[in-house]
Amino acid sequence: MLQTETRLLVEKGLVLPLMEEFYTIQGEGYHKGTAAYFIRVGGCDVGCHWCDVKESWNAETHPPTVIESIVENAARHSDTIVVTGGEPLTWDMGPLTSQLKARGLRTHIETSGAYPLTGEWDWFCLSPKKRMLPKEECYAVADELKVIVYNKSDFDFAEAQAAKVPDDCILYLQPEWSKRDTMIPQIVDYVMEHPKWKVSLQTHKYLNIP
Repeated sequence: MLQTETRLLVEKGLVLPLMEEFYTIQGEGYHKGTAAYFIRVGGCDVGCHWCDVKESWNAETHPPTVIESIVENAARHSDTIVVTGGEPLTWDMGPLTSQLKARGLRTHIETSGAYPLTGEWDWFCLSPKKRMLPKEECYAVADELKVIVYNKSDFDFAEAQAAKVPDDCILYLQPEWSKRDTMIPQIVDYVMEHPKWKVSLQTHKYLNIP
């Protein structure tokens, strides 16, 4: 268990449970192909059964790390910083993004939106999940809606979510990796019939990079 003092710092967003940080190529969505520094924060109770980073769920297993250290590492590698998880909005992202922005860095987030909106974001990728739907304020700021398609019912879910985001939000359907062979043909057909949507693939997995 975290000590009380550390827990208070985590609650204030001054310390975060850091699972990993790495420099790579963004593999998904609008910014795919772009070099970016990823900050993966531990902690998530959204509980997607197909999650490919379940080791991120328990925040207690990831070292509480002061955000100054996280920002310093990020600034050495890239001017585009992607905060992901886990579910990063579990924590107050205000202090982290303030320090990143003060260094002139672009801040991107990948989130389910299941927790209140915090932080200052240049790009907000909303990937809603059925078990814990996004907060209204997260729909309102979404630049990109990325719906993971595991089965046919997810198309109806995607449409319901698309109705809640701004008109200029870019809409993506992305196959869940283990179902890609089954779902890609269905996604292709759906996008051709509903061209407001675009196809997103996890290109980093095809490229065999983090």
